[in-house]
Amino acid sequence: MLLLLGASGCGGGGSKSSEASVGTASSGGSQSEGTVYSTSNVYCNLSELSYNNDESVNANSDFTWTCNTQNRVLSANGIPNHEVGTFPNANNPNTISIQNVAKTFTVNPSSISADGTSAQVVAYALNGIKFDPGTAGRCNNSGVCSLAGGSGAWNIEALGHDTFDFGDDMNHAHVQPTGAYHYHGMPERYLTELGKGEAMTFIGWALDGFPVYARYGYSVATDASSDIKVLTSSWRLKSSGDIGRPSTINHDSSPIPLGAFTQDYEYVEGFGDLDRCNGRVGVTPEFPTGIYYYVITDSFPYATRCLKGSF
Repeated sequence: MLLLLGASGCGGGGSKSSEASVGTASSGGSQSEGTVYSTSNVYCNLSELSYNNDESVNANSDFTWTCNTQNRVLSANGIPNHEVGTFPNANNPNTISIQNVAKTFTVNPSSISADGTSAQVVAYALNGIKFDPGTAGRCNNSGVCSLAGGSGAWNIEALGHDTFDFGDDMNHAHVQPTGAYHYHGMPERYLTELGKGEAMTFIGWALDGFPVYARYGYSVATDASSDIKVLTSSWRLKSSGDIGRPSTINHDSSPIPLGAFTQDYEYVEGFGDLDRCNGRVGVTPEFPTGIYYYVITDSFPYATRCLKGSF
């Protein structure tokens, strides 16, 4: 199916192709750890070429997804297809530039780890932009901090506080020194572009092959007729900082409140809707028989920091 895209807030004309229906997924055995799913009939023919005339972009956004019997393949140029913030800016001096995105994902994902395996880049949105929720920012025990690769043990978060400013935009995204625009959290303008409103919104694929959704899900995970709700993470702020945590920034003695560091959060099973890796098993519009899926949430960890399958 070929559609011509008219002018939008972030670009001009272009072309988009996708499968007319996304179908369903199947799994062998009960839907639990070790279940192998098939996603080979979901978004296996998706491409777009559109010009983004945002003043910080002024380039074509180009991405293509295809599948074979074993893998899903992404080819993209890393240019967002939606409105972005101003780059460079005072806190992010980097310019969005064309990337060579070539990634392969299994079409038969399987959950192999109950607690997941830590990952840096965890997923790619359908538009070819990566989810890279962590940062290179660090502080040491004395409060000496760097947003670009400090030597300390305390990992600075990009979102959820005002202490450190990474120059992120309305999409909770910014630009790496390589020119790679990437998401740390909810990509608001991309969700606007997808136009699903308050509905389960398929937004991309995790590196282990499982699907990624944004914000909304069914109130009963296994019941597609249940109400839609905002899904919440099961991570929360600790009541106090860990031993050795710096409480002030060394050079000006300004406070570092809880939430500035990754270590300020703890996982509490059942506290929210999702597991340690910000996912759950349930039915979705694309997978009516059920699948494990990750969720981009409005609070920490925003995007998962761990993956359940192989990658």
